[in-house]
Amino acid sequence: MTSELPRILLAEDSINDKELALAALAESRLANEVVWLPDGQHVLDYLFCEGEYTNRPPVLPAVLLLDLKMPKVDGLEVLEKIKSHPELKVLPVVM
Repeated sequence: MTSELPRILLAEDSINDKELALAALAESRLANEVVWLPDGQHVLDYLFCEGEYTNRPPVLPAVLLLDLKMPKVDGLEVLEKIKSHPELKVLPVVM
């Protein structure tokens, strides 16, 4: 019986910073799948299972690596929405 590891969410609009973070995570040899989200709206859609993420299993990620300055919805607004939601407020967020 195998159990799937929770995903790591990487919210980053800069391609260079995304590649740097993915390289650092790969170097750490984490077995978790990393899901890259290019802006704050995608983060919210993912976490609330909306938009293109409507059919994803509603499993809480292991951690959210969150950029502050992103298009559409910035990191502080994403953090505010996460921490005001009863089920999401336990999600660890690194900014």
